Amino acid sequence: MTTYKAINLVARPEPGPITANLFETTEQEIPQPGSGEILVKQTHMSLDPAMRGWMSPDPDSYIPPVALGQVMRSSGLGEIVASNNPNFSVGSRVMGMMGWTEYYCGSGEGLHPVQEGLDAEMALSVFALPGLTATQGLFGFSEPKADETIVVSGAAGSVGSLVGQLAKADGLRVVGVAGSDEKCQWLTDELGFDGAINYKTDDLDARLSELAPNGIDMYFENTGGPIQQHVIDHMNAHGRIIVCGMIADYNAAVPSAGPNWIPIIKKRLTIQGFAMPDHFGDVPSLVEKLTPYVMSGKIKHRAHVIDGLESAIDGLNLLFTGGNKGKLIVKL
Repeated sequence: MTTYKAINLVARPEPGPITANLFETTEQEIPQPGSGEILVKQTHMSLDPAMRGWMSPDPDSYIPPVALGQVMRSSGLGEIVASNNPNFSVGSRVMGMMGWTEYYCGSGEGLHPVQEGLDAEMALSVFALPGLTATQGLFGFSEPKADETIVVSGAAGSVGSLVGQLAKADGLRVVGVAGSDEKCQWLTDELGFDGAINYKTDDLDARLSELAPNGIDMYFENTGGPIQQHVIDHMNAHGRIIVCGMIADYNAAVPSAGPNWIPIIKKRLTIQGFAMPDHFGDVPSLVEKLTPYVMSGKIKHRAHVIDGLESAIDGLNLLFTGGNKGKLIVKL
């Protein structure tokens, strides 16, 4: 094969589902790397909720939007097939931001090696953006302590499931919020959460009273939506809220109303928003922090794999409907 496919972003999304007309599939000659460059055959791509924001023309976001006509941004994993860079060897595997493309050609900046013996699904589900985000969010701001109670929204997602397991491993009481009975059962039966709440069918206030009888010390927010105010109402004084994502609002024309600030004042709560690009320089230390939990068997994951580059277009919507079960990955 002498050509490869890539998918460019050609239009900005409107509120609602992601549609095919936002993208253009191109076919190009496979390039030869220039001086200091490498050529990577990408084998797996990660689909993440943050992509919705990357597609939007928001100049105030934490990362510049994807330019129209450019390859859609994403992280992925692949094998180096040609190298003119002494820091990268042919045959080795790397992961990092490569985009919606079957081949990446460039300097390799931002790419890092994949550990030997680590399969692609584990690498992208745990040691890529989900694991880095979970580790930074949980330990970087909130100082979790044994016997505290943490509630995690989007708990069956790639980040939330890792946050809950890390907290449980450190002796916290962990309550997850998810969108189906199957996901709630996975959290408790497989991941060892102390309890789980189906936000679509459960009485949120009653379930929080039942599962967090001593109040809530930490809230790891991935979704937004009605669970927010209920959690804040149950939080203890000097509780900490880590705001990682608002997936419930990403496709909405008008964001949902935020929580009432009166209990935030009364309880002297600390609220910290964060985004991983601010912490990419800390990746080695985050991996060092995360690795012992994985090696000791305290971290499980599951991946939802779809096939083919162009499946990414419709596949992205699974993140916003809750249709994926586990880390959403495209296999090329």
